[in-house]
Amino acid sequence: MNFIGEHLAFGRLGHFFILLSLVSSLAASVSYFLSTQKKDLGEKKAWRSIARIFFITEVVSVFAIFGLLFYIISNHYFEYKYAWQHSSRSLEPKYLLSCFWEGQEGSFLLWSIWHCVLGLVVMRREKVWEAPVMSVISFVQFFLATMLLGITVFGQKIGSNPFVLLRNEFDLQSQIPMLAVGTNYANYLQYIKDGNDLNPLLQNYWMVIHPPVLFLGFASTVVPFAFAIAGLWTKKYKEWVRPALPWALFSAAVLGLGIMMGAKWAYESLTFGGYWAWDPVENASLVPWLVLVAGIHVMLIFKHTGHSLRSSFVFLILTFLFILYSTYLTRSGDLQDTSVHAFTGEGITRGHLQALLFIFAIPSLFFLFKRYKHIPQIVKEEETSSREFWMFVGSLVLFLSALLIIGMTSVPVFNKLAAFFTGKEKLMEPLAMGEDTEFTYNRIQVFVAIVLGILTAVTQYLKYKATARPTVIKKIMIPTIAALVIATLVLAFGNINYRTHGIGYLGAVWLAIASSIYAVLANLSYIWLGVKGNLKVAGGSISHLGFGMMLVGILISSSKKEVLSHNTSGIAINFGEGAKEKPGENLTLIKGLRTSMGSYWVTYEKDSTHPKKPLWYYQVKFESKESGDRFTLSPNAFVNYKGNEGLMANPDSRHYWDHDIFTYITSLPDPEKNEDTTTFKTQKAKVGDTLFYSKGFMVVQNINSRDHIPGAGFAPTDSASIATIKVFAKSNSIYTIEPLLVTKEGTSMPYPDTLMAENLIVQLQKVNNNGVEVGIKESDSVMQYVTLKAYIFPYINLLWIGTVIMVIGILMSMARRVQMNRVTLRKI
Repeated sequence: MNFIGEHLAFGRLGHFFILLSLVSSLAASVSYFLSTQKKDLGEKKAWRSIARIFFITEVVSVFAIFGLLFYIISNHYFEYKYAWQHSSRSLEPKYLLSCFWEGQEGSFLLWSIWHCVLGLVVMRREKVWEAPVMSVISFVQFFLATMLLGITVFGQKIGSNPFVLLRNEFDLQSQIPMLAVGTNYANYLQYIKDGNDLNPLLQNYWMVIHPPVLFLGFASTVVPFAFAIAGLWTKKYKEWVRPALPWALFSAAVLGLGIMMGAKWAYESLTFGGYWAWDPVENASLVPWLVLVAGIHVMLIFKHTGHSLRSSFVFLILTFLFILYSTYLTRSGDLQDTSVHAFTGEGITRGHLQALLFIFAIPSLFFLFKRYKHIPQIVKEEETSSREFWMFVGSLVLFLSALLIIGMTSVPVFNKLAAFFTGKEKLMEPLAMGEDTEFTYNRIQVFVAIVLGILTAVTQYLKYKATARPTVIKKIMIPTIAALVIATLVLAFGNINYRTHGIGYLGAVWLAIASSIYAVLANLSYIWLGVKGNLKVAGGSISHLGFGMMLVGILISSSKKEVLSHNTSGIAINFGEGAKEKPGENLTLIKGLRTSMGSYWVTYEKDSTHPKKPLWYYQVKFESKESGDRFTLSPNAFVNYKGNEGLMANPDSRHYWDHDIFTYITSLPDPEKNEDTTTFKTQKAKVGDTLFYSKGFMVVQNINSRDHIPGAGFAPTDSASIATIKVFAKSNSIYTIEPLLVTKEGTSMPYPDTLMAENLIVQLQKVNNNGVEVGIKESDSVMQYVTLKAYIFPYINLLWIGTVIMVIGILMSMARRVQMNRVTLRKI
């Protein structure tokens, strides 16, 4: 059958470039392998030249795939499943890139793009190490290319092709009801009016920039991994560290920035009330970063003392393997019951993801163990007064913290293994679930923060190999005393609310705050006194300063996070059994009614809809009772969007230098369920008469007639009758309403008045000499309201500023190492 309107050329080109990418990446890996293995210099260069041609072909192929897929998405060619599944005509153009990496295929392609860019940099800069390093990178590229194949071999699906046609994936008659009644199947595209759209939570500017940065961080870990493998492969056990260190620093900076950009997105887009919830997807990114930072520190130990070379191999290899394991965790579907934003396993199969992990884990670990005894080591142990000893302790703490986090996150995987081998459905309850997930992790990680804060403060004052203790004590005394005093003041007067978890946990938090403040003050002191303000050599201290500020921001903002929206309206919302929201911490606002919320008066003023989507923005005015400060926040929300049951919401915040006001919608009236089917009941009355309704009564106070109503939008020739009615509610509240009856060109038109607090509509239907006829309607659909959750986050900006400072410090260290390497190469 010939299908009308399809744009098949783009898909065919996409298929071609996927195959070309697969073949060229494998050919590049083999060619680089042969270049590394050959002893003859001429053969080495020949194979290297061939490998470069293949890798550049791979680069062209990957970018061509990206360009074709983006063109298909941006032009709304819904004959392609990927475009139909992840985009829509109503989508704002700035979010088209977000559509690209919402799906598994697009995110793997983004990963591959960054490998191409990094590979080109390695080809240009790392002449001596190009062949072995690029052989590993190209081999990784080959396996990433298999993720886009979408073919079936011996009953096993390999990859998921982003250029597959919708009609080849779905029964179109089940997707397009019009086709089921005998319409032209060949012309099916005219019945696909729109795509499935991008997940509304991803329609945020952070999701345009966060995934590329995060995936650059993921991709960049392959370079230090490749250097470590190359060192084992070529038996240059020491030489690889120098060129690998700048790459490891770059990876730590970018991956750390990507993780915190994700935290910022969560803070602005998700409604769990903060920036971090120990969600498995968050943990899966954090764990490789912790191991990588540990690896950087042991590499620095080796550079200065010759110790910890074996640890450098272990940590950098495990960093990349944890990236692959994290990829498996978040994309296999194993975590979809414990994570709010893990992939469901659709597209790439679990078996294919497992193969990606094991094909690199087993050979690299076997290679490491085989060569482990040959890696040089210094038998003499480090002095406890030396810098390297405590740097290694800090690295070990980071590594153990990472193992603990990934172990707790992997409980669903352990349970699946238990079911496979023992037949038992579960060995243990998932630790990442439960009512207080954060405390489950925090009660352990708070001790990690204590150790890291102290080590970050003290270690830089020590010298490599040995340090005179009186000298260190003298230099560190002032920051130590200052940190203890400030931390004590914070605990005494800062209203730290960790007391709910016991005095032991409160003491641990105080130590963590003290050690974090200690890290900040000690690093500032070292930058000023230790390196005498020479910022060129202070990259490490600057990154430690930023890390300390991050810890302070995390601890204080979490401990002093205050709920503003305590229920003072008397309207209790039932969030359902098992819901995380507590009715007492959510305030229901009636439209137009000024309501007290802590130190603020809050008014739900109005709402507006998105011009293209069923997305509503709710304008909530805040007025400070103390300072008179006024501002308006516009959180948005929607109900039952694209088949998603329940409420979905995006927060909005007011930012101050020392705190944020953070709000999000927790409940809305459902317009479909709240359709008004009630009718007006007419009652006759005169001035002074009483009319009854279910929640009270009302008294007709006055009836006035006017020739026209200035400023009301009516013509001067119109006339109107206005009834002033006093409403006495059973709640002891008293209201005044004024329904209108307008006469226009001989026709009477009632303009009712609505009392939302009482779910009451009153309409003036007739006015004559005998009195009036009043229509009264009571309806649950009358009241316009939103239920709001609001927090105060104190000193949250310390976290964001600390992140930026940490990343800048790491990049400064990287730049210094690159410069030092250039000087070393010139000398050689």
